[in-house]
Amino acid sequence: MDAIDVIVVGGGNAAVCAALGAAEKGAKVTLVERAPKEVRGGNSAFTGGAFRVVYNGVDDIRKMVPDLSQQEIDGADFGTYTEEQYLDEWFALSQYRGDADLIEMVVKRSLPTLLWLREQGVRFVPLFGRQTFKVDGKLVFWGGLTVESSGGGLGLMQSLYKKAENTPSIDLRYGTRATGLEQGEDGLWRVACLVDRKKITLTAKAVILAAGGFHANLEWRSKYLGKNWDLAKVRGSRYNTGDGIQMGMDAGAIPHGNWTGCHAVFFDANAAPFGDINILDQQKNYFTSGIVVNAEGKRFIDEGEAFRNYNYSQMGARVLNQPGGVAWQVFDQQTIDLLPGEYRVKHATRYQADTLEALADKMEGIDKEGFLKTVREFNAAVRTDVKFNPAVKDGRSTPGVTPVKTNWANRIEKPPFVAYAVTCGITCTYGGLKVNTDAQVLDQEDRVIPGIYAAGEMVGGLYYIKYAGGAGLTAGSVLGRAAGHHAAGLNR
Repeated sequence: MDAIDVIVVGGGNAAVCAALGAAEKGAKVTLVERAPKEVRGGNSAFTGGAFRVVYNGVDDIRKMVPDLSQQEIDGADFGTYTEEQYLDEWFALSQYRGDADLIEMVVKRSLPTLLWLREQGVRFVPLFGRQTFKVDGKLVFWGGLTVESSGGGLGLMQSLYKKAENTPSIDLRYGTRATGLEQGEDGLWRVACLVDRKKITLTAKAVILAAGGFHANLEWRSKYLGKNWDLAKVRGSRYNTGDGIQMGMDAGAIPHGNWTGCHAVFFDANAAPFGDINILDQQKNYFTSGIVVNAEGKRFIDEGEAFRNYNYSQMGARVLNQPGGVAWQVFDQQTIDLLPGEYRVKHATRYQADTLEALADKMEGIDKEGFLKTVREFNAAVRTDVKFNPAVKDGRSTPGVTPVKTNWANRIEKPPFVAYAVTCGITCTYGGLKVNTDAQVLDQEDRVIPGIYAAGEMVGGLYYIKYAGGAGLTAGSVLGRAAGHHAAGLNR
């Protein structure tokens, strides 16, 4: 490829959507991905592939999932998820600090963007396995999530890369680390890169930064997230070390968003320090069906505060603050069947016993007496007069114990009992660069820096404190496509 119109830095969902968006508007695109080809896909490849999207009933679901059968429709209650619901939940989760214009743009474009992704070759399927419970014979969706990309995040990236590889105007370069960004006197942007430790420079009129946050940068985690965050395991890509953010700031971009905040989940206690694309499903996010105890045997969260989609991203921080940074999720046979596939993988740190005493003996490092006391007190407090219904906030709680379990409380009493050892797995960080609704990067005076764009996890202002499951992939696709379209327009 000779002349380059648009350079895309990064290789995840947002980056490839940006490349495809620019290419469909006539631009010649070079995408530089730091990772080798065999582990391409950024953080997106490590996700479950869920997309949070506006839909007004089953007709919209059928647009996204045209091969949905009548039997599947008759056997499920898809409900609706309106713009108003989406916006209200997103703003509330960000404690009303989020960038309102940007969030509204993502929400309003969510359904059109998923339909565009279908045109790029992405196949969507209903989230029957992870986001429904059977109630009165029907599968009921909960928590605002209804569809996922077939094959999860890895399937999503395989589909997007297949489209990119078959697009003549896109040049994909792997093992290419972007390290610097500066504008020449001719107005063109120059991206300095390392390829096998050798320096090269690429030049274009527009650069789209989509290289993720800094969750894999131990130094930055310690600096910005604080105490103990150097101990967290990296759930996703090891290549997201803040390179794109630093490049943007060096070019004059203003830092933006929740730099002390991150998405971090309960993660298998014996997982490797960095995510392995060949060993996924190490997160343990369905704690709502049981109880969670620390090394002292004490509960430390309200497991029934909300559907897990709305608070699971906080749990990594919560466990990191416990003694030893470890905990155990405990279930009995009343709820074990509600757990999805991530609990059934062979690499899970799982313990099982026919008595609680025997289970505690296997949970190395736990205070056995403290654990047994916690379970006794919890069991005695469960409101058995309230019907258990996992598809709604059922009010089945545990008054009198601290912390109370607000919903979905069941006695831990039916053997065999099962425990999973968990620690903190960090997924992504929330701080990044400030952009407008065209994904153009803004400077210290909130002015557009012409020719520089950002998308994906390196955009600040979207998430504060909490995160709604599935919002990240949607925001990455929406902003990536918007950045590609606008950047291509600079070359007309």
